[in-house]
Amino acid sequence: MYRDQKVVVVMPAYNAAKTLRQTYAEVREQGVVDQIILVDDNSRDETVAVARQLEGVLVHVHEVNKGYGGNQKTCYRLALAAAADIVIMIHPDYQYTPRLIPAMVSIIGNGLHPCVLGSRILGGYALRGGMPIWKYVANRGLTLVENILLGAKLSEYHTGYRAFSRAILEKLDLQGNSDDFVFDNQMLAQILWHGFTIAEVSCPTKYFPEASSINLRRSIKYGCGCLATGLQYRLSKMGVLRSRLFPRMAGKAQGRSALAPPG
Repeated sequence: MYRDQKVVVVMPAYNAAKTLRQTYAEVREQGVVDQIILVDDNSRDETVAVARQLEGVLVHVHEVNKGYGGNQKTCYRLALAAAADIVIMIHPDYQYTPRLIPAMVSIIGNGLHPCVLGSRILGGYALRGGMPIWKYVANRGLTLVENILLGAKLSEYHTGYRAFSRAILEKLDLQGNSDDFVFDNQMLAQILWHGFTIAEVSCPTKYFPEASSINLRRSIKYGCGCLATGLQYRLSKMGVLRSRLFPRMAGKAQGRSALAPPG
């Protein structure tokens, strides 16, 4: 609980049995989390068995694999049903440190910004943490283009460590988004479209065999999806395109990134 606001951590899980206990323990150490919800996307390892041994974790299991975006849709639906005021999404693969949770919660809980991203780029942690150079270059290139298309100044759009206010999750039409990895990108674009601001905190990250990652083929597909999302946003803002992701009326109150200067 933070200033009478319920804090819920959601974990979209897939084959995370080896790292789940460590992630869970560190989340609990932060002292502000009221509930942890883990959604297993039909894992092939012992993720569900491990999760059910952890005290206070609500475990939801998909009988069929719904994809990364589909997993998150369930995470946020369950968090809202649990009366969450602040929702932190963190992967249970221990790539991102849960020690940033109090900082992210305080930014939202104090009314500064309704969305906070844990950025691997700020502070130069990505390469130091072992991010492959080709992924780093792709991340920087995609982010540059997306900032131009979306009119924002984020350091990256591709982190798996995010915090949201209840207001954001209630406002966005998440069910209409992709069930694949591009869901993350669509969600951030929608947040900006609806006029919400986004803050970033510098986040150390680790790359190791157990950490989740997508291969080159799926990375290319994801990158194309990000560019398509940015282009839809820009054309919708210009009034050239009608997009389900970016409804026309909401576009009248376009917002900026919290890192973007006024004017």
